[in-house]
Amino acid sequence: MVDTIGVSTSLVGHHLFDRRPFPKEVNFKRRIDFCSLLVTEFMGQRLSIGPSTSIATPRQRCNRLIGSTIRSLAMELTKEKNPSKEDWRRIAHDLDYTTDATGLSPGRLWPPANKADDPMIHNPLLRQKRMGCGWFTVILELEGVIVEDDPELEKQAWVVLSREEGRSPPLAFVLKRIEGMKNEQAISEVLCWSRDSTELRRLASRKEEIHQSLRNGGCYQLRCGSREFMTTLANHKIPLAVVSTRPWKILQEAIEAVGVRSFFEVIVAAEDVYRGKPDPEMFVYAAQLLNFIPERCIVFGNSNSTVEAAHDARMKCVAVASKHPVYELRAADLLVRRLDEISVIDLKNLSDIDSPEFASEPEVEMEEEDDPSPSSSVGVDDFFW
Repeated sequence: MVDTIGVSTSLVGHHLFDRRPFPKEVNFKRRIDFCSLLVTEFMGQRLSIGPSTSIATPRQRCNRLIGSTIRSLAMELTKEKNPSKEDWRRIAHDLDYTTDATGLSPGRLWPPANKADDPMIHNPLLRQKRMGCGWFTVILELEGVIVEDDPELEKQAWVVLSREEGRSPPLAFVLKRIEGMKNEQAISEVLCWSRDSTELRRLASRKEEIHQSLRNGGCYQLRCGSREFMTTLANHKIPLAVVSTRPWKILQEAIEAVGVRSFFEVIVAAEDVYRGKPDPEMFVYAAQLLNFIPERCIVFGNSNSTVEAAHDARMKCVAVASKHPVYELRAADLLVRRLDEISVIDLKNLSDIDSPEFASEPEVEMEEEDDPSPSSSVGVDDFFW
């Protein structure tokens, strides 16, 4: 029909469509895209197809839509493959791992950097072993975990010392508060008997003498399952440490009396730290001597002060229910009655550094005051009665 229109008009020597030759490199399938009209008006009416508009069939329009979609996806993939600095910072914040000073990730996106990794280790086998969950250490308390503990002896020692010094005996809640503390710390900060360093050392030494005399000359008994547990750890080449707020001399005599001195690589006594529990100084110092990061240290204790100190140091804690009931030690990561109830597999699971409670700081929940609810009482007219 268009040819007929072109023949019937006075456009001599011209066709309605411009049939200019195409370049050789242009694909034949796309030639119709370059076909344009030279005539824009006919018989006083403007043609709807202008010179810059191409004629496309429904199939071609569909192909163009698909092509634009593919190009959009390709642009998104290119953007993901080469993210900007802002994208790196956002990804690092979402995955909660550190980046270098420039804000760019030093390596992989996932998994995040292992805290136990040490790039200074040139042996790949040792470095791989260090990054595994089998690389951990165990820190044990002496009394109540390795040897039997009588909590009444500690209370009696404080009562006898207070009578010797002419002071009122400490109350029950005070004795519970000073549990696990160093003697000097308890005397100066809780009992407030003295702050003189010489007097503090004298009172602390006298208290330990009373405690040893009440124990029948320092007789210690090994708890059931303790030796078997430490032997298993020694066979797996897991380093052990023992900590206590007792003086070095008493601690040394205790572990030699029960015959477990050979199991421990590190011994931390009262003279090695400034503060006792619930301060985590003892456990942090033992981890430094063992050359382990806190996330790979497992603490064994028998009190809530031990659990609190271990968690403050970002360490895992296994509570031994030897002195307190089980329901009072629920804050621990694992709860046992005897050491031989726990296996090496359980310790490897505890040494996992990607635990949820250490992933981020807990958010502080703000209490919101509820709006006062409207009164449900119904007003009654005074003249009702």
